[in-house]
Amino acid sequence: MTALDRRRVRRRLTAPDGVELKLAFATGTILVPGSVLDSIGGVTYVVAAAPEEVAAVAPRSMAEAARVAHAVGNLHRDFVEAELEDQVVFLVLWDAPIELLLTRLGVPFFRQTRPFLGRSSWEHEA
Repeated sequence: MTALDRRRVRRRLTAPDGVELKLAFATGTILVPGSVLDSIGGVTYVVAAAPEEVAAVAPRSMAEAARVAHAVGNLHRDFVEAELEDQVVFLVLWDAPIELLLTRLGVPFFRQTRPFLGRSSWEHEA
């Protein structure tokens, strides 16, 4: 499930094996990888994070990381820590405004497809 899909907890969903699941979790429920959706006929359906387009940011210093995190936060986007080949990077869901922002900041980044464990781009805490 994508970051957005993990927030949609009242809907019908077709599992990879073709079984239709009817989700009806309480409003505000956030599905995380490993959450059990249902058990049907001895098969347990569990949430997995789907690969999504992300910008993987590799700040060169703590100060640069703070500047980027602040700028990304001003766009109400999640900026989550991840590992890539023994290096710490930060992930943000990719779109054109994020690419423009990171380019203007001059921070090293690259586009990648991988699971994103933060919130989708339009969500932010009240």
